[in-house]
Amino acid sequence: MKRGPLPRSIRGRLFVTVVAAVGLALAAMIAGFNVLLQHNLSRSADQLAHARATAELSLVQMHDGKLAVGETADDAAVDSNAWVFAGTRTLEAPRGGAELATAAHALAARAPAKSDEKTSNRRLYAVPIVSSGRRLGTVVAAVALAPYEQTQRTALVASLVLGAVLLLLVAVAARWLLVSSLRPVERMTRQSAEWSERDLDRRFGLGEPYDEVSALASTLDRLLERLAAGLRREQRFSAELSHELRTPLARVIAQAEIALREPRHPDDYRETLVDVLRNAQQVSRTVDALVAAARHDSALTRGTADAEAVCVQTLEAVADIAAERQVELVNAAPARALRLGVDADLAERILQPVVENACRYGRSRVRIDVARDSARIVYLVEDDGPGVSADERESIFEPGVRGAAGRATNGAGGAGLGLALARRLARSASGEIAVEPDHGGGRFTVSLPAA
Repeated sequence: MKRGPLPRSIRGRLFVTVVAAVGLALAAMIAGFNVLLQHNLSRSADQLAHARATAELSLVQMHDGKLAVGETADDAAVDSNAWVFAGTRTLEAPRGGAELATAAHALAARAPAKSDEKTSNRRLYAVPIVSSGRRLGTVVAAVALAPYEQTQRTALVASLVLGAVLLLLVAVAARWLLVSSLRPVERMTRQSAEWSERDLDRRFGLGEPYDEVSALASTLDRLLERLAAGLRREQRFSAELSHELRTPLARVIAQAEIALREPRHPDDYRETLVDVLRNAQQVSRTVDALVAAARHDSALTRGTADAEAVCVQTLEAVADIAAERQVELVNAAPARALRLGVDADLAERILQPVVENACRYGRSRVRIDVARDSARIVYLVEDDGPGVSADERESIFEPGVRGAAGRATNGAGGAGLGLALARRLARSASGEIAVEPDHGGGRFTVSLPAA
């Protein structure tokens, strides 16, 4: 699309807009001032001409039915600016050109009236001489317009010069203000262009907000903090995921290499295949969980599921590890049906690693209670194992971190999904997983949105 004549930058457009607006305002003010001044000067000339005509009229007297002009001390001054006519006869006339006298004589016939004579640059003002309701003659006064025109020209030039100076000052002030105000924006743009995806700790750092730009910088800094924290979580999650997948895959490869190294008894092959299958299922559950989370994030509408059915399916999925550990699974079914606001598959992927963790560290019993708390469905998973200490309350959800109980058993039989992945999936569904430390055993709560 073709651009207009305005500059491309915001600073340039603002500068042009401010200067143009001020220029138009000054032009309107100058024009209005000069029009008003011209009107006032014209009125002043009219008033002076009227005063002179009135002064001359006061000298006109009647003698024997005829008009006559009396004498005063300043008669010379009056005579130089006025004509006195008795009918068409001139009783008194100032020294001047014949053309001005002709114009005065012509104006006298139309009194009261006024006219401007371009040749002599004078204004003529005619006042009739009336006595007893009868017009006897006319007084015509003249006023030179040159001083008024000179005043008008001087005022016009002075106002134009003053307007130009003001416009220049406004332009300089506007440019300085725009440059100083937008300088932080330029610096922020330059800094952000230099940053890469590895510069997670760099910020604009304009300090405490003191104007709109610094407030924007502070807001962006907080946004970068959240993005950096999210990226670090994703990096930790990727590390945990690789750890979760690497272990069972390494076992599968090792078992296959050992089985192929030399002929073995069929029972040995069967044992190897069982171990390979168990590790492959572990990888499959991890991938299924990721697929379920991705499907949940991209879905336009959220599914629902029966909370008790999800609990039953989870217990069936961990039945083998519970039997291996000789742990009793207790399902405390709710009194009434409860609906989850997430898909059953995703809910199971969230709950299963928590229950597996309880089976791994419980001594003899694992219990699951389901209840509704306001707008959430809460699964309470309890075991009679060593529990979780207060300082491990959050660290056990970090990638690759095991609690004291896990380190004591060297992580034998570790769950495929892991608590970190379970919490990530729960949070992606607007849920949460938490642990209550020092409870005389393991006690985890899994809360998910209710339908």
